Amino acid sequence: MSSFTLGLHEVAEGCHAYLQPDGGWGWSNAGLIQGDGASLLVDTLFDLNLTAAMLESMEMLTAGAPIASLVNTHANGDHCYGNSAVREGWPGVEIIASTAAAEEMPNVPPAMLHALNQDPGEVGDLFRSFFGEFDFGGIELELPSRTFDNRLDVDVAGRRVELIEVGPAHTDGDVIVYVPDAKTVFTGDILFMGGTPIVWAGPLSNWVAACDLMLNMDVATVVPGHGPLTDRSGIVGARDYLSFVETEAAGRMSAGMDAFDAAREIGSMMSADERFAELGEFGRIAVNVDTVYRSLDPSHETPDVVEQFRRMAEIEAH
Repeated sequence: MSSFTLGLHEVAEGCHAYLQPDGGWGWSNAGLIQGDGASLLVDTLFDLNLTAAMLESMEMLTAGAPIASLVNTHANGDHCYGNSAVREGWPGVEIIASTAAAEEMPNVPPAMLHALNQDPGEVGDLFRSFFGEFDFGGIELELPSRTFDNRLDVDVAGRRVELIEVGPAHTDGDVIVYVPDAKTVFTGDILFMGGTPIVWAGPLSNWVAACDLMLNMDVATVVPGHGPLTDRSGIVGARDYLSFVETEAAGRMSAGMDAFDAAREIGSMMSADERFAELGEFGRIAVNVDTVYRSLDPSHETPDVVEQFRRMAEIEAH
């Protein structure tokens, strides 16, 4: 496997991953898949400067194989806020996402995160602790021009690329990007390597099913949405985490325990478990347990996003 360093890494013939250490909040990965004279870009980055730097690093490849299509694996801004930078360089690029992802994208516009980062009070301090290194000013979100449900095969200048919708899981419309002839899958945020998965949408069982789907594919190289490159073992690790959280949270819900109390208790257990103890962003357990509760009981009231981030920060502070 390539080292986890900033920049472009060839992972298979005509397949490259763009990696951003340390893989934490906002530091996402992307990919470039080349056919015979055209390329497909998998995801953009969290702001225009980061996306421009990525595109510059790809110039030797895209000079002979221009970007003809862009796939956004899901709606989170660190995978789509840079779309306009791609459209500026390649005005005719087709931007593809699942229908659910396209519908979800406008819910958190760049201007909202810019305003939160600029807030002078406690809320601003909270969001700057997560996203203060990114510049959301002046970003106009470019929405997908083509959407699909379930599956879509894309011809990248003679090379077949399979888009497979596996959400709702991390978000409403997660998509993985599979290149069969390279035995390579770009997972979007269905995989966080070295970091804790965060289940905004759920249910967790859908995410477990997505892991099972990938484990049944002919895959040698796995490009996660965050963190270093991996192989099938990384998928197994994600599945183990999600299955553990689902079981533990469901048991506590049945016993009548408050969701945040359950998250703190499960988090303490996991910090002593060698399978999970080294995962970054471990405060995400607060969101994940709440998602289990909501999935099992639709009347469960999930806290607003500010409270969710406050709870994550609180867990990580202890």
